[in-house]
Amino acid sequence: MTLEAIHSIFDIFHQLNPNPQTELYFEDPYTLLIAVMLSAQTTDINVNKATDRLFKLAKTPETMITITIEDIEASIKNLNYYITKAKNILAISKILIAQYHGQVPPHRDALETLPGVGRKTANVVLNVAFNQPTLAVDTHIHRVANRMGLCTTKTPLDTERELLAHIPPPYIHNAHHWLILHGRYICKARNPECQKCPVNKVCHFFTC
Repeated sequence: MTLEAIHSIFDIFHQLNPNPQTELYFEDPYTLLIAVMLSAQTTDINVNKATDRLFKLAKTPETMITITIEDIEASIKNLNYYITKAKNILAISKILIAQYHGQVPPHRDALETLPGVGRKTANVVLNVAFNQPTLAVDTHIHRVANRMGLCTTKTPLDTERELLAHIPPPYIHNAHHWLILHGRYICKARNPECQKCPVNKVCHFFTC
């Protein structure tokens, strides 16, 4: 895909939704970090149900360590791998208190040392909580970007690098939100709704 076509796609996304937001519920960097970490292998809807219960019990590192692991597990039991995720929530909270004065660090290297936090989670937190120009790529964005022809890559990391290199800088900050929402509601894994797609004129999947 040409750079002109890529610019056109993100210009259309911007016109249709100039301020895209994550669909995860959060109040601050800590609750965002926990919500994104919990979102692995599940839907945002299920995460929001879980965090609604959990954050009523505790929504800071200091309060999280005062409740039991059983309380955390019970709150997020609707999620895949909830036992491991509960352990990670408690471990993250203790580390943030011990090493970062209870604050979420605004640095990738520090975030990726936290239990259950990988590159995608770190990128979301850096982007949403700290307004950094990162681009979070998971398997879904990897699928959508390659299907549309924005890149031709083998791995999510390759996709991230390719998109960062070619998406116009003014659109980088919102790019992963637009791609997530596009993949969730239009460019679905099964039965993509190409006829109603706002960028189908330049999409390689639709035109090939």
